[in-house]
Amino acid sequence: MTRRKIIIVVVAIMLSIFVMKVLKKDIWDVNEERLKQEVVNIGNSVELVNLSDITPFEWDLVYSFEPYTPKEIIFQTVGYKWDSISETVNGGMNQLVFMKDSKVVCYVYGYPANNGYGIFFNSNESRVSSAPASVLSVEDDLIFEVVKGDNVILLTKYE
Repeated sequence: MTRRKIIIVVVAIMLSIFVMKVLKKDIWDVNEERLKQEVVNIGNSVELVNLSDITPFEWDLVYSFEPYTPKEIIFQTVGYKWDSISETVNGGMNQLVFMKDSKVVCYVYGYPANNGYGIFFNSNESRVSSAPASVLSVEDDLIFEVVKGDNVILLTKYE
């Protein structure tokens, strides 16, 4: 091969690797899309749903963070740092972090009206302490009320 062909092949390989890295979605984004599909496909007559039945991925803990919780507190609480996180700017926003074996497997962020769904819960732990998040384990009672509105589905659980 000539030198020019070698350079073209190397550049093509490097460009392919770059494109694959840019287009590859993180697992927490992929799982959020899968979760959204499960939630928006809940039947019209369904009033209660078990959260573990509609999560199409394995998880052991889910955190629901209070509005305005700083990133550093979220990282400290879950014990894991990742780059695709934002701080909520309003009380009506969702900020959920699903964990499996101390790794983030799903991240839900934003307004339910924009996402098409919202998941809200309070755990006893957050009411007793001044914890910045409510926490549920996959082994907890995970029955949520389903409320359907204009282009949005809300799952709520308040103990």
